[in-house]
Amino acid sequence: MEVNETVKTADVITADTNIIEAVQAHPEIMQVFADYGLGCIGCMAAQFETIGEGAGAHGLDVPALIKDINECIKANEK
Repeated sequence: MEVNETVKTADVITADTNIIEAVQAHPEIMQVFADYGLGCIGCMAAQFETIGEGAGAHGLDVPALIKDINECIKANEK
């Protein structure tokens, strides 16, 4: 799968961002998913689900997850 350039250059990841595209563009966020107990990369749904859909299905705080993902990306840009 080709990385969506919009995800790679976006200022922020949102709940509507596709899981696999976000991880392909920013591999460092895999740790954030792991910290929340999400094994998203191993899940077939990651191919088509958004971060919000996946996190919501697991009963997680979606805004907190998105905040932590974006903080991780910003920290790795330095």
